[in-house]
Amino acid sequence: VQLQASGGGLVQAGGSLRLSCAASGRTFGPYSVGWFRQAPGKERGFVAVIRRSESSTLYADPVEGRFTISRDNAKNTVYLQMNNLKPEDTAVYYCAASDGWATRLLAEYEHWGQGTLVTVSS
Repeated sequence: VQLQASGGGLVQAGGSLRLSCAASGRTFGPYSVGWFRQAPGKERGFVAVIRRSESSTLYADPVEGRFTISRDNAKNTVYLQMNNLKPEDTAVYYCAASDGWATRLLAEYEHWGQGTLVTVSS
């Protein structure tokens, strides 16, 4: 499966953005799909995941209550709605797909898209 992330941009603190991750090559249904982010000089870290089948979700503590991950299997797209953005959310955001039950670990994700840059100004 090939992944294409989009929706990044520049936003002021307190604002919102919605990222999209579109799949091609295969349908998204059988995959768990996660979002990760990498700020300059830092390692790539987990943001959120939505599991396959029952669509349960898991969030990193810093984004819990502000970000919402959802999926539309008919559109083959996973979304990350980001509200109340903070300057520390500035990063390149990546979407990734896992063939199995996925958690926070990068190693569980076999398929990665290119990143989309989110910049939050103070």
